[in-house]
Amino acid sequence: MKHALLALMLLASPALAHDKMAGDLQIIHPMIPQPASSAKSAAGYVTISNEGETPEALIGIRTPFAQSSTLHTTIHEDGIAKMRPLAELVIEPGDTVNLEPNGMHLMFMGLTGAAQEGDMISATLIFRNAGEVAVEFMVDPAAGADHSTMDHGSLDRSTMDHSGH
Repeated sequence: MKHALLALMLLASPALAHDKMAGDLQIIHPMIPQPASSAKSAAGYVTISNEGETPEALIGIRTPFAQSSTLHTTIHEDGIAKMRPLAELVIEPGDTVNLEPNGMHLMFMGLTGAAQEGDMISATLIFRNAGEVAVEFMVDPAAGADHSTMDHGSLDRSTMDHSGH
């Protein structure tokens, strides 16, 4: 039943067309917020469900989009957010993990090219048991880029301090 529902969802939305089943793993909406054209790094996000009966672990990622790619988590110490590398991300049977902003995420460092909204970035997720799984990360709009509903007409810029830029 879960597989039939997933198939229906995939047909209903082109944005979900890059979701993937790999054995007992369901890989949902791998995405990269569009990085600035001058960016040297970018974050990647994905949801992974383990529908199997044994634990699985994400142990690596590689992509031609970056010179190096690592798994990170964000920790908060004394009110300051800091990124720390993770050696692996364990996904227990029946669990779903979300790699998302301000939490666990993928870091792509030393970008090898530009990425525009709508682009698909090839990558390989590496799991302890499932092995290598080819995925496509969709480049989504940059975080905070949708200002379509914001009223910019009444914004008083004279009170803003931009001297630190």
